[in-house]
Amino acid sequence: MTYTLVIGTRNWSSWSLRPWLALKATGVPFEEIVIPLRRADSKALVAKHSPSRRIPVLKIAEAGGETVVFDSLAICETLAERHPEARLWPADANARALARSTAAEMHSGFLALREALPMDFARTLPTPAFDETVRGEIAHIQSSWRAALERFGGPFLFGRFSIADCMYAPVVSRFLTYGIDMTDEAKTYTGQVMALPAMQEWRAAAAREVADGLPDQWQTDTPRNAR
Repeated sequence: MTYTLVIGTRNWSSWSLRPWLALKATGVPFEEIVIPLRRADSKALVAKHSPSRRIPVLKIAEAGGETVVFDSLAICETLAERHPEARLWPADANARALARSTAAEMHSGFLALREALPMDFARTLPTPAFDETVRGEIAHIQSSWRAALERFGGPFLFGRFSIADCMYAPVVSRFLTYGIDMTDEAKTYTGQVMALPAMQEWRAAAAREVADGLPDQWQTDTPRNAR
């Protein structure tokens, strides 16, 4: 069995980062295909790999053929199922249920925050003006982090690193990119996430993308709402 993960430009593709971290946490080697985003041909390149025409996509090659898994949370769940030794969800049923709820909330919510603070992983940018909706989402996220850290003792949301942390890793990067005010607990948690070797590897690759030159604007046919 071999894995190939199709991802987008690292500096921007928050949805790609999530399953990439989960796959790294399994310790299983995998191939990467990186599709440049914000280009005129991005949509066509994504369509070659993804039945949903979105990224990320995990390709699983086995003796019986190839399975294509699309959607970031579906990929993470697939990895948790295939690699129980990685313990990508908490062992305790109650903690696991809460971790799944926390991950799903990130997967389906916080639309205002995403729009106001798009991921720009390797850059430090001025804090933009944003409305009460965004402020409320920022406060809710930090409150959710605090509750999980207090209940399960840290250093990650549910003790050990889990899919819930994968789902919030791009938010960690956004808070740092835009200099968002954070509680002490949130600062400590963001430090733990950013210190992960996998996050440092992603950051280095994103920084190389920035150094090589990235376009400033979205092209009209670029798939932006990847999952």
